[in-house]
Amino acid sequence: MFKKIYKILFLFIFGIAGGIFADQILWPYFVEKPLFSEYRLEQTPIYVTEIKEITVTENTALQDAIERVENTIVGVRTQTVDGIILQGSGLIVTSDGLFVTLNDLVPKGSVFSFFVDEELADFQILKRDVKENLALIKVEKSNLPTLSFADFGKIKLGQRVFLMGIVFEKAGLKKTVNQGIVKSFDDNLIETNIFEQNTLAGSPLFDIYANIVGLNQINKDGKVVSIPVSKIKEFIGL
Repeated sequence: MFKKIYKILFLFIFGIAGGIFADQILWPYFVEKPLFSEYRLEQTPIYVTEIKEITVTENTALQDAIERVENTIVGVRTQTVDGIILQGSGLIVTSDGLFVTLNDLVPKGSVFSFFVDEELADFQILKRDVKENLALIKVEKSNLPTLSFADFGKIKLGQRVFLMGIVFEKAGLKKTVNQGIVKSFDDNLIETNIFEQNTLAGSPLFDIYANIVGLNQINKDGKVVSIPVSKIKEFIGL
């Protein structure tokens, strides 16, 4: 029995000694030989996965676009002949004070208030298109910021878009933003996956480059559907 124990201990000690010899003497000897040097056996293999980073992210582009859009939004507040208060937004389209909004927000015979940069502005309603639900209004302001119109022919399904509008609160006017994608579109309407309150009717829709894509209507389900930029340009005469 003792012979078996001695044999096991001998094999155990021999195995430890062999491992130390191989690790400290034999292995370093081989890796220094020319035959093995090209394989860089002295180093632990490193597996590298190439990762390409986009330096200008979509989120950064969106934030930049929002900053450009902020001062082009007009606040629209209307009191109808029945005493109903309508609230919404509009979009400045020329630096000399032309802006476009929904005709539904400015029914004839009502009392209108238009706010540019949070200041009440004198105005003149120039024309309406009841069928397309558009109204063109001139405010007595100059040197106003404007943005470019998107190319309707380049609008894509799934394209990222955002809206900005003005909300009237007791404390004053507040700008609000929402974002989504183009869910479907044709020559008459752009449907998004965005849901909003009716108070954001007339707010403009933009792409992430701050180009004007459309003017927003809110349907009965709260979904944002936009009058396409092509119809807006035709209405304005641009």
